[in-house]
Amino acid sequence: MADDTEARIEKAKAEVADLKAQIEKARAEKKNTTIGAVARSKGTLREIRKPPSTKLRRTLKGHFGKVYAMNWNSDSQTLVSASQDGKLIIWNAITTNKVLAIPLRSSWVMTCAFEPTKGNLIACGGLDNVCSIYNVSQTSSNPNPKASKELVAHDGYLSCCRFVDEKHIVTSSGDSTCILWDINAGEALKTFSDHRGDVMSLAISPTNNNIFVSGSVDTTAKIWDLRNGKCVQTHIGHDADINSVAYFPDGNAIGTGSDDHSCRLFDMRSYGQVNVFRSDKIASGITSVAFSKSGRLLFGGYEDFNTYVWDTLSDADQCAFTMPSPHENRVSCLGVNDKGNALCTGSWDTTLKIWA
Repeated sequence: MADDTEARIEKAKAEVADLKAQIEKARAEKKNTTIGAVARSKGTLREIRKPPSTKLRRTLKGHFGKVYAMNWNSDSQTLVSASQDGKLIIWNAITTNKVLAIPLRSSWVMTCAFEPTKGNLIACGGLDNVCSIYNVSQTSSNPNPKASKELVAHDGYLSCCRFVDEKHIVTSSGDSTCILWDINAGEALKTFSDHRGDVMSLAISPTNNNIFVSGSVDTTAKIWDLRNGKCVQTHIGHDADINSVAYFPDGNAIGTGSDDHSCRLFDMRSYGQVNVFRSDKIASGITSVAFSKSGRLLFGGYEDFNTYVWDTLSDADQCAFTMPSPHENRVSCLGVNDKGNALCTGSWDTTLKIWA
């Protein structure tokens, strides 16, 4: 009986390997050109806005520990940052004023997020394994604000959280899972558990909030459907941990940043990798990625203190430009606001910088 089971398992493995080979062959036959070649065939591309036109406009100082995460509010003017000093700070990016500082129970915070529809809620989490929700409208007058909800179910650190809407949030964790939560009830609605390693990042689709992408140390990026709780696509190509994922503005592609020193662009329609952004001159891991409003530029925050900018319509063997006035330590997070007119980078040097 045991021998028969073993034989069936081996036969199934062989069938899977054969199917994978057929898929790879079909993909290879369709890869007959590059994005750069297609873009050049359409004529002269519009010139990218580079430094000195793009420059450092503001520096946000106030944290006393490494900045680990930031997230823009939908008003494109305020943002929230999380630091190892144990505080969440809401900033006005134009005036550089601190709108609100929230002391946290655990200083080991790794992620933070603004609720995108009304901006009344903020979420954070980290090594305490808990996603804490704060109501900004209620805490602004309270000198010692407390979390309005604490979502507990993960068995590992909370690496990332993103709101779906005012009632739902998705979290990713070092326990290899993502969870969809009902915020008001404080309950886990669905658990997404196809990854085989720590899930480091997630992003909600800008065009369909029933879809999200996650990136993991298992080197894969997975597309999930919140409605059925299943993985609908798995994108492979990286050789090391994926630290960050971001959606292309039209929702049809994703960008990833990895410890293998490369950023990559995967198209969901062709179910494959369509561009790789790396340079022999850059031997540093990527901590965070974000697209410009048009999708022409991919911003990458790197461990070598720099923010490199890639042209998504090029063959990407060298970056389009590097942000001037780099940070004095690792760039840990970055994000483009909804209007697309400002980029914020956060660093272990305790500051955040606004570029425009």
